[in-house]
Amino acid sequence: MKLKIEEVRKEFPSLKNEWVLMDNAGGSQILQKVINRMNDYLLNSNVQLGASYKVSELAGKNIDEANRVMGEFINARSKSEIIMGGSTTMLLNQLAASFGKVLKPGDEIVVTDCDHEANIGAWRKLERFGIVIREWQINLDDFRLHLDDLGKIMNDKTKLVAVTNSSNIIGTTIDVKEITGYVHKRGALICVDGVAYVPHRAVDVQKMDIDFYVFSFYKLYGTHSALLYGKQELLEKLPGINHYFIDEEEVPYKFQPGNQNYELSYGALGITDYISEMASLHGISSNLSLNNKSKEFFNLIKVHEEELMNPIMDLLNSKSNIKIIGEDSYSGDVRVPTISFIVDGVMSNEIVEQVDKHKIGIRYGHFYAKRLIDNLGLEKQNGVVRISLVHYNTLDEVNKLVTALDEILN
Repeated sequence: MKLKIEEVRKEFPSLKNEWVLMDNAGGSQILQKVINRMNDYLLNSNVQLGASYKVSELAGKNIDEANRVMGEFINARSKSEIIMGGSTTMLLNQLAASFGKVLKPGDEIVVTDCDHEANIGAWRKLERFGIVIREWQINLDDFRLHLDDLGKIMNDKTKLVAVTNSSNIIGTTIDVKEITGYVHKRGALICVDGVAYVPHRAVDVQKMDIDFYVFSFYKLYGTHSALLYGKQELLEKLPGINHYFIDEEEVPYKFQPGNQNYELSYGALGITDYISEMASLHGISSNLSLNNKSKEFFNLIKVHEEELMNPIMDLLNSKSNIKIIGEDSYSGDVRVPTISFIVDGVMSNEIVEQVDKHKIGIRYGHFYAKRLIDNLGLEKQNGVVRISLVHYNTLDEVNKLVTALDEILN
């Protein structure tokens, strides 16, 4: 079965805009269902939690539902493993701060050179406490992270490896389960940034055996807020960052100073409302768990995204003056539709500014993966040109982009 794209697009009111939006890795459009959930919270339960009166009880139930359902969405074992926060960057900085209280000088952390700075800078800040940071670099021939290279920098002092599920520039999907097994066998933990991955593929944290996983809702058709998953036993051991009188056994609250944003957390339920409705519309069994419904629906998304990527990759591969930064395939098994490239002798901003004239929104720059852009020597070119699609994009939109690019690049 093919994705019912017309039904999908009806769920995103802002797609009525005259612009073709292909900067989705920077932030996707929001679902009407998310807006509805936020409105419901603000109009009917916008009070502080924990009081005895009924409106406060309703607010508590709403937030409890949000945490529980988000846990089911990624197949966490418990709602206590779900920490809601303002952004991925903030949550990772808070997690790193907690680790900083238990690690010892000389302990080591591995970061990559291809992550968003959120999953690099947070850990590098621990260097001031004597923590040693080692860098796992991508292979410049195939733009991939290789386990052999990781093995060369891990040792018995390695406590954690921070890695991306999919680079927001390269677009290649990373076999997190394989990396997790490798890291765990060597006695370390793993923290995965899924921001560029979750709009395209379902996540099963238990299947992948991930210790920590983080992503932003505004890349997943929701609001400007984020989620951090952590295994219960690890969260219980880590020191909290909340007020001194918050019990260390209060997980996840001890990691939520000022608490979570109530209406944004409750609004995230609109994402799972959408997935469940789309699953039903596409004939996916209602008897499946939310996580399994997501897997089935995202499989349809993968096929649709391959169809979208095909003409773009064909065009880019046909131009001898273009270098794709990442996989040159359109297969959804190896990449998501975040496609970055450079043009020989042309500044990346010049390409994007010409595309703007066609009312197509793409982007250029380093996209907060500045270490990668610097290591590739692309800063002088104003970074890369990035096309980032999601499942509400259409083949007609892609063909419009391809026609514009073909004209510009000739």
